[in-house]
Amino acid sequence: MNVQHQSLGRRGFLRGALAAAVLVPMGGTIASCAAGGGTTTTGPTGTVSDTNPFGMADKSTVDAVIFKGGYGIDYVDFAGKAFEKAHSGSTAKIAPSTDIAQELQPRFVGGNPPDLIDNSGAKSIGFSTILAQLEDLTSVVEAKNLEGKVIKDTLYTGVLAPGTFEGKLAALNYVLTVYAMWYSDSLLKENGWTVPKTWDELYALGEQAKAKGKYLFLWGKEAATYYQEMAIASAIKEGGDEVRLSLENLKADCWSHPAIQSVFTALDKIVKAGFFKPGGSGTQFTAAQAQWSNAQEAVFYPSGSWIENEMKDQTKAGFNMTGAPVPSVSASPKMPYASLHSAAGEPFIVPSQGKNVAGGKELLRVMLSKEAATNFAKTKLAPTIVKDTVPADGFGSTALVSQTKLLGDAGENIYTWNFIDLYGTNKDQLVVWNTFLDGKSDVATLTSALQNITDKVRNDSSVKKIEVK
Repeated sequence: MNVQHQSLGRRGFLRGALAAAVLVPMGGTIASCAAGGGTTTTGPTGTVSDTNPFGMADKSTVDAVIFKGGYGIDYVDFAGKAFEKAHSGSTAKIAPSTDIAQELQPRFVGGNPPDLIDNSGAKSIGFSTILAQLEDLTSVVEAKNLEGKVIKDTLYTGVLAPGTFEGKLAALNYVLTVYAMWYSDSLLKENGWTVPKTWDELYALGEQAKAKGKYLFLWGKEAATYYQEMAIASAIKEGGDEVRLSLENLKADCWSHPAIQSVFTALDKIVKAGFFKPGGSGTQFTAAQAQWSNAQEAVFYPSGSWIENEMKDQTKAGFNMTGAPVPSVSASPKMPYASLHSAAGEPFIVPSQGKNVAGGKELLRVMLSKEAATNFAKTKLAPTIVKDTVPADGFGSTALVSQTKLLGDAGENIYTWNFIDLYGTNKDQLVVWNTFLDGKSDVATLTSALQNITDKVRNDSSVKKIEVK
């Protein structure tokens, strides 16, 4: 889940940052009234130095809660061990969560949140509700890493933008995520199929797949909104940046934009044709994904680039996972076919009311060391925001190499959006999308339901709105 509210001067961010993150030679190719920000003095303090830039007390315990999704939590465990090594006698207590909002919102209300949180997943906390309770993390990126280099100088250009809200760096998005339509390159080659570039071509391939006893798509109940991501990405490609801005600014008719409607209509046609494997709304999402990556019951699956690591133990040998841009509606969309949804994701936050704010920042500093970032890239087969951690061979990952090509081909035509994570609407949207993919609603019902969710946020005076230009 990404957190991005700034207009993609945005484009430069991803052209110079994301593309460089995994670029290898290819032949060109997501309310408090308290004031936010600033350094707090929560908890005991220690001596400030280059190796203890936030003045963490000796023999500290850091309480971290990490979303356990496609990337797991072992990469933070790895950093935790490095933290304990650098600060003898201190302890990094790292706990997993699959429902950040349910587990941690009561702790925010009670004034005892963890020191570091990975506010990610389908059930993350809407940033608009906790923004004033978060530390400004500028001090983290201005500190030196474990190797002695100033952290901001080791990061790809523009990667701080996704977590910056009204001038406050409230979240550090740790992972560079590429969103794509994933498939088995070996399966396509075996059947003589090519990747469709339009929804009409995708429908035609669905007919061919059905003839071979395969579905075009499938889904799991917790991940039904992966198809919302796919639809939005395709609609922005078709109708241009005005589509994104309408959604970001919660316009009264945003879901009725012609580009969105055309994508919804194309997707509805695929659902009605029976090209989706039935029963997704009653299937756990990783079980559904295994039906794709292991049993190969479906040809394509839309997801972020965490999918390879998430399914690494349930992927058929020789699968050769590869990503492709989502299709456009017409052969001449406003943005090129190669245009791509990509952003820095996995937003790490440090609550100002944590018992050990300095410790939360220190563990995050350790995560941004070259050693920890390289470990992530190697074990998760995805790059972090730290430069120079991915080799040319992508650690042998076809999916990681394909991210390189996707980013390279997209060039400046890379975009993202923030409104879902900012306002925490994914939970309600899941219900809507499960119903639609089940074939139990139509385009008009889908549109009305999504617009009602948007209107509820827009008309709620207690929710702080952030205008996107």
